[in-house]
Amino acid sequence: MKHTPKLHIPKDGWEGLKQNFTSDASAGFVVFLLAMPLSLGIAKASDFPPIMGLLTAIIGGILVSLISGSRLTIKGPAAGLIVVVAGSVADFGGGETGWKLALGAMVVAGLVQILFGVFKLGKLADIFPLSAIHGMLAAIGIIIIAKQIPILLDVNPDLYKGLSIPQMITSIPIFLANFDPRATMIGLYSLAIMLGWPYLKDFKLGKIPAPLMVLIVAIPSELAMDFAHTEPPYALLHIGNLVENVKFNADFSGISQTGIFIKYVIMFALVGTLESLLTVKAIDMVDPFKRKSNNDKDLIAVGVGNTFAALLGGMPMISEVARSSANVTSGAKTRWANFFHGFFILVFVLVATPVIEMIPNAALAAMLITVGIKLAHPKEFVNTFRIGKEQLAIFLVTIAFTIFEDLLIGIGAGILLKIIIHLFHGAPVSSLFKAPTLVSFEGNEYLVEIDKAAIFSNFLGIKTKLNAIPAGFNVTIDLKNTKIVDHSVMENLHHFKHDYEENGGHVKIIGLDNHKPVSDHHLASRNVVAASKQ
Repeated sequence: MKHTPKLHIPKDGWEGLKQNFTSDASAGFVVFLLAMPLSLGIAKASDFPPIMGLLTAIIGGILVSLISGSRLTIKGPAAGLIVVVAGSVADFGGGETGWKLALGAMVVAGLVQILFGVFKLGKLADIFPLSAIHGMLAAIGIIIIAKQIPILLDVNPDLYKGLSIPQMITSIPIFLANFDPRATMIGLYSLAIMLGWPYLKDFKLGKIPAPLMVLIVAIPSELAMDFAHTEPPYALLHIGNLVENVKFNADFSGISQTGIFIKYVIMFALVGTLESLLTVKAIDMVDPFKRKSNNDKDLIAVGVGNTFAALLGGMPMISEVARSSANVTSGAKTRWANFFHGFFILVFVLVATPVIEMIPNAALAAMLITVGIKLAHPKEFVNTFRIGKEQLAIFLVTIAFTIFEDLLIGIGAGILLKIIIHLFHGAPVSSLFKAPTLVSFEGNEYLVEIDKAAIFSNFLGIKTKLNAIPAGFNVTIDLKNTKIVDHSVMENLHHFKHDYEENGGHVKIIGLDNHKPVSDHHLASRNVVAASKQ
């Protein structure tokens, strides 16, 4: 039957290493090929020394894998944090000083993440509206693309130094007028490889990770054109020596700039935690062995990794979705695949630094632009619109405020608009943060009755009641007494139903006959209609 894989769940710990050595080592090697160039590019785009991206991936693999609460996620630097990291370096003064002061805030943010896990706040992602989270990620994608275009074109950094994101976007014609033809050629065919590679997945060549293919093509091209002697220094990557660079680099004197320090502690802890939790949830859904991660334990592990990495000069890490997905599809069985990915990066950086320094920056920019396109893909806008016009409004407001202000204000604006929309649709003020939820039990049946409103901001209380129901029963969730059920709750109830039924129970959602969905999407928000005859 469907549950047979559970009889063969891979062992954990040292037994798991022995049992699954071949599959985990080979998956870790594939992820290493993907992670190494991306980690370099993410660090460079974040105004960190590029080698510090590798340091974070090494710590995220070798250290964090030993204590993590998820089996298949890969820990490392994230494109989604580029905006926050680069912003912190700039706000703390830029250059080496800005980097070291930003590290101080990251150490404190890592400690905050450990506390999130200790106080069991792994459910934190559920209190943010999904449309605002997707808007935040799309805005990050747009910002990454805007910041990488001049690097793809290999223009002089003086042309874009200190520009805001709106100014970067309006300056694209200037960048195009000053492009370097040879480096741009490498950038463009690197971009073509990154974007076209998914279409080759059914061919043998398509089994090679796209970033590795970019390096296979870009490095010989650069050597043939002798970039080291014919191009400006900014055309090639420079990383230096790992052993010489890894020392106590964090500087805590930035705490004297109280407002900036607190702002970035919140942003590192909040955005990193949200991205990690969303990745863990996504990877659990594709785990062939249907295992469920311990979110709180995983947050503690990521917090430990972030604290340790920041002390030594590394970037913040998360559970990263693209590398984690590649890990699953490469046949990983346990957390040892994450360990091997970090181990292979460590070995490579110790013995092959000269090879890394042959990478053209235009090729790394192409990889990051591809990440940006995935985050801000037009289908994200279309999918959000299909769920409902109000979701698109929240999505767009979050994007606009993130681009023109910053991430924290962007998320805040999206949440505020969502609350205003709920109040407009009749959600009682008293239900904004608490929904009366009654759970009764008779025979083999659990009945969960939710009153007033079921919305993102009060879902934690509802979720606590649902999670307290033992496995294997018939659960009916009755929403007839609610005036509104929003999209975030519809999706979370859908996930609850999926997870509960995986463990042998049955879930039925009733009471929506008098609610009108705002679109024909099955997870759209639903508002009660005036007449009860619909």
